[in-house]
Amino acid sequence: MVKGIYECISCGHREVRDSTKPLLPNACPVCGGDMILVGYEIDIEGEEHPGIEEFLRKYYELGQLLEARGDTYVYEVISIKEKNFEKVLSEAEKIGYWLALKRAKDGRIILYAFPAQKIESRENPLIGILLFILTLLSTFFAGYILSTLYVTTLEELNLPGIKNTYLNALAFSLGIISILGTHEMGHKIAASIHNVKSTFPYFIPFPSFIGTLGAVIRVKSPIPTRNAEVDLGVSGPIAGLLVAIPVTIIGLKLSAVVPINYLEKGETIYFGSSLLFYGLMKLVLGDLPQNVGIILHPLAVAGWVGILVTFLNLIPAAQLDGGHVARALLPEKAHRVLTYTLGFLTIGLAYFWPGWILWGILILLMGRVGNPGALDEVSPLTTSRKILAIIIWIIFVICAVPVPFSQKA
Repeated sequence: MVKGIYECISCGHREVRDSTKPLLPNACPVCGGDMILVGYEIDIEGEEHPGIEEFLRKYYELGQLLEARGDTYVYEVISIKEKNFEKVLSEAEKIGYWLALKRAKDGRIILYAFPAQKIESRENPLIGILLFILTLLSTFFAGYILSTLYVTTLEELNLPGIKNTYLNALAFSLGIISILGTHEMGHKIAASIHNVKSTFPYFIPFPSFIGTLGAVIRVKSPIPTRNAEVDLGVSGPIAGLLVAIPVTIIGLKLSAVVPINYLEKGETIYFGSSLLFYGLMKLVLGDLPQNVGIILHPLAVAGWVGILVTFLNLIPAAQLDGGHVARALLPEKAHRVLTYTLGFLTIGLAYFWPGWILWGILILLMGRVGNPGALDEVSPLTTSRKILAIIIWIIFVICAVPVPFSQKA
């Protein structure tokens, strides 16, 4: 139930009444003056709580009430007393509200107060465990196929290496699950730091050459600030890449260097190389003659996939990880234009690799949903988050694989 907070314009007496009329003539019990509506008091689920305006005035110097519809209130903000928006949001949640700070076209700061959505905290852990087991099996099967090709090469050319097919398959499975799992746990940790409610990672098994569609976490509450949005966007790719690099190095050490004519005998699929993968290959294998090629160990394939996943996630569009970072830097309209532009450009890349058509369509579909951004779009980004954004775009460039697969070297 909404009650009105009234103040006498003559003597300043204030009290709560069962009314929301803007003016009560001659209603002051002290001096008989007119009383005007200055705020609201909300009764949530039968419990009395301080009026939302009274609560907000502790943290903001409020201007006029621009809109009051149901339990949603919109105020103009003259100045911000408490710079830590996450602290204010946490206190508002205790009385059942979420807040949002936005900047109007004319430069004014607008504060929205609206009922917090109820978040279901219980999860069924059996679903996550079952999906993990299925993904372990599907990636092991994919690794087994890769391992068979690798071991066949070793035997045909009488090369040294690990010829246990099952051990190589297990290495691939654990490698790719470690990369994907660490990526999502990076997001989970960042979400916990900023009090953003989210699930634990869910792995997605899928019959493909890597045996999975990746892993995801589901965010259940809004991202509070632009700083938090940068943290959530960069945490997964950086965490996953920190695992993908050593996995790639170990995998390259186990890979087989073969004559180039051996690769040309059959229908060989060539993996595209990013700047990072090329650099790691130079670091591990040195300068190779032009007449040789590399049969990647399954663990090296897992590392290569980890680098590719980092690149794809960092495309600065929609709600991809890179999209969140871009949204923290750009207003909603500019971010939407960037998303659609990248979506069509990605489809254009299908000239080099047909798979980009699917990615372009996916980006355009996600672009229709948009990216709402952080609740607080007024507070500035810290210097450390700006540096993180620069670092993540550098990572995006060095992980880029314009042509992931081809049949020509």
